Amino acid sequence: MNKSLSYPTHIAFSASVVSIATFLSRILGFIRDIVIARFFGVSIQASAFVVAFRLPNLFRDLLGEGAANSAIVPVLSEYLHKDSKEQEFWKIANILMRVLLLIFFTLTLLGIIFSPLLVRIMAPGFTREILDLTVRLNRIMFAYLILIGMAAYATALLNSLGHFSIPAFSPCLLNIALIIGAMISKENPFGLAIAVLAGGVLQLIIQLPVLKNYGMQFKISGPLKHKAVTKISRLLTPRLFSSAIYQLNNIVDSVFGSLSFIVGEGAIAALYFSYRLIQFPLALFSTSLSQVMLPTLSQIASASVETEQFKKTFMFGLRTIIFLIIPCSVAFMVLSKTLIYSLFGGGRFSKYAVEITSGCLFYYSLGLVAYATIKLFQSAFFALKDTLTPTYISAFGLILNVLLNALFMYKLKAKGIALATSLSGIISAILLGYYLQRKIGTFVFKNLIVFIVKVVLASSVMAVVCYFSQKISYPFARGVLEKLLLLTVPIGLGGLTYFVCALFLNIEQAGLILKMVTGQTNATFLAEVINEQGHKKNN
Repeated sequence: MNKSLSYPTHIAFSASVVSIATFLSRILGFIRDIVIARFFGVSIQASAFVVAFRLPNLFRDLLGEGAANSAIVPVLSEYLHKDSKEQEFWKIANILMRVLLLIFFTLTLLGIIFSPLLVRIMAPGFTREILDLTVRLNRIMFAYLILIGMAAYATALLNSLGHFSIPAFSPCLLNIALIIGAMISKENPFGLAIAVLAGGVLQLIIQLPVLKNYGMQFKISGPLKHKAVTKISRLLTPRLFSSAIYQLNNIVDSVFGSLSFIVGEGAIAALYFSYRLIQFPLALFSTSLSQVMLPTLSQIASASVETEQFKKTFMFGLRTIIFLIIPCSVAFMVLSKTLIYSLFGGGRFSKYAVEITSGCLFYYSLGLVAYATIKLFQSAFFALKDTLTPTYISAFGLILNVLLNALFMYKLKAKGIALATSLSGIISAILLGYYLQRKIGTFVFKNLIVFIVKVVLASSVMAVVCYFSQKISYPFARGVLEKLLLLTVPIGLGGLTYFVCALFLNIEQAGLILKMVTGQTNATFLAEVINEQGHKKNN
């Protein structure tokens, strides 16, 4: 098949598989968060668990998923398509495994030893009681770093080979483990800590047979050096700073959220639950599409294809994300209280918890489009083997987030922390777009502006429908089934309204979805969509 046709076909199919898997994972994640919220609310146990789990997650992103997204996939993709010797690919894979295992074991040991200091840095406002609890939980869960780090490494290998399904489904296992752990332990946070470790084991072992089927032979002993590993290290070093900065943004939110005498009790848990909702559309649409596009863009860049093909493929992703994320942002703002009440309300999740969490969700929603496009912009830079530019912009965003947190938290409390994150994200996305244009050429044509206006218009009509439909269904929301009605009616009617309006306004992505549902798409059609949307001129 012609490569110009294989790119769109591969992107559409693989993104669909990843999106389905991500959707299932996020549904299980919602169930997980609902169970945890019912048993823990925004109590000190919930806050302790959130902070304790954030530390191993930080290092996982730095040396696990961060490496997979920015350094391992582009380099291995290049070797896979340029080197005819398959054994060289697996030789590199084993060397990487040994290097990463050594790093993860060292960091885990250091994390356990220095856990009290790390927790105190992340949550300086914690009292002695909650601080001691957080340290004990953190020491248990630090071993998760080894498990999830190697799982992320396995995901990188499989993604480089064009296999996305099993890695995409693996996060479901962590959510299942946490659901079971929360139900068994009830109000005991140590049950959640054990469940985290169990989930990490499952996420790793489910991918090992797939790698073995592809031809990998796991060799623990052997050399630690290779020119490909050196190349990955060079690409990874600035990405480490970029990932560290991203995680520092989360730590900044924890630091300010722990200052309960300023932002109120339960701020850390409220920020966590609201941001978990924000992560649903990000993972379902933005992360899945960016994950699939990274090896595709890397192949285009490494094959020395003209910049125009790179731009066309990137623009297809950008327009798709805009089409999907803007209505999600609007819906979250309109339905913020309805969503939090329907999903988490009840048990120990009190009326106060609903109020502060829904407020955080509203302000996080303002930056949803920015968070989504940042992921795609970063994938484009990584595919071009430029990890420095995203790092500089992330550093600027971190400084801005700290300043805005300090500015807003006195007046808006926990909501001010969410607003600061959104504003810093918006400015970072604008800067990334500006510098990407300088690298690949202009892509913000008049046509793209018209496209965004159409999406906003359709989302506005959807917002009106969501607002009034929730008003109508709210009086019936008392029991579990009634809450489900309160949640599904406005979302269902709003989603249908948006799609119909998008078709009426002749938005190409709506037509593409309709053709995919009715089975009218093929490789030629998808290639034409990419060429048309990525190459429209500013008339």
